[in-house]
Amino acid sequence: MKLARSVPGASPLLGFGVFGIIGWSVAVPVVSGAFLGLWLNKVAPQSFSWPIALILGGVVVGGIIAWNWISRESLQPRQESGASGDAGGES
Repeated sequence: MKLARSVPGASPLLGFGVFGIIGWSVAVPVVSGAFLGLWLNKVAPQSFSWPIALILGGVVVGGIIAWNWISRESLQPRQESGASGDAGGES
């Protein structure tokens, strides 16, 4: 019972926070790539579109950032429960 009181359950609002963090981690590289691509179109024009290329690159980079963040967060509760389970067995 002490463990249940000291570690409250996950809040339903936690999901909205996760969507926000993942959204920002994808949106920032995409928008940055778009603006950088517009600038590169003026400075160094090519036969391909810089904004489209860098938007796609931003999607890839944002996806990698989001993937890493989700995998790190999904491992965190297991590590905490494992550590607290060991301490509970010793007491």
